[in-house]
Amino acid sequence: MMTNLFSIFDPSTSLFNISLNWMSTFLGLLFIHYSFWLIPNRQFIFYNMITTKLHSEFKTLMGPNSLSGSTFIFISLFFFILFNNFLGLFPYIFTSTSHLTLSLSITLSLWLSFMFYGWLNNSQHMFIHMIPQGTPSILMPFMVLIETISNIIRPGTLAIRLMANMVAGHLLLTLLSSTGIMMPNYLIIILILLQILLLTLESAVAIIQSYVISILSTLYSSEVN
Repeated sequence: MMTNLFSIFDPSTSLFNISLNWMSTFLGLLFIHYSFWLIPNRQFIFYNMITTKLHSEFKTLMGPNSLSGSTFIFISLFFFILFNNFLGLFPYIFTSTSHLTLSLSITLSLWLSFMFYGWLNNSQHMFIHMIPQGTPSILMPFMVLIETISNIIRPGTLAIRLMANMVAGHLLLTLLSSTGIMMPNYLIIILILLQILLLTLESAVAIIQSYVISILSTLYSSEVN
C-alpha cells in the first residue's frame, strides 16, 4: 500500500535491500541487438531511417564548423532518453528519467563539456555571444549578466523539463487508476478509455521530450563553435 503518492517514484526495492530498479535504464539495449544481424529486418530499417533523419537535422543545426561524427552523440542521447521514457510506461518498470539523478547528470555533463570546449578553444566567440549585436553601451553590463544567468541555468531547465513531464503524466495515470476501486461498473469502462487516451498521450510525450532534449543540446553545442 502506498504511504505517499510519490512513493511510486521511489527507486528503493525490497529484494535483499538492493536498489535494482535502476537496472531498467539498460533495458533499451534489448531493442538494438537486431541491428547486428547480417540480414536487415524491418526494425533495423526503421531504426536506420530515424538515425539518418536525425543525423541530417542535427548536422544542419550544428553548422559547417561542427566536428565530424559529433551528431551521433545527440542521436545516442535521443534513443537513450526515448527508451527510458517509453519503457517507463509499462507496469512495474522503473522510470529512471523521472528523477533528477539521471536527467541532471546527463544535461550537466553535456553543458560542462560544451563550456570547457568553448572557453578553451573559442574564447573570443564566447565573449561576443554574451552581448547581442546592436546592444547600447549602457545596457552591455546588464546583457552580460542576463546572458550569464541564462547560460548557467540551462542544464537545470533541461533536466527539470524532462523530469516534470514524466512525473506529471505518471501521477495523473496513478490518480485516475486509484479512483477505480470506488467507481460503479459502468464508470469503470469510461475510466479505462480515459486511461488508454492518457497512455497514448504519454507515449507521444515520451517521444517529444527525447527529441526536445536532443535538439536543445544540439543548439547549445552549436553556440560554442
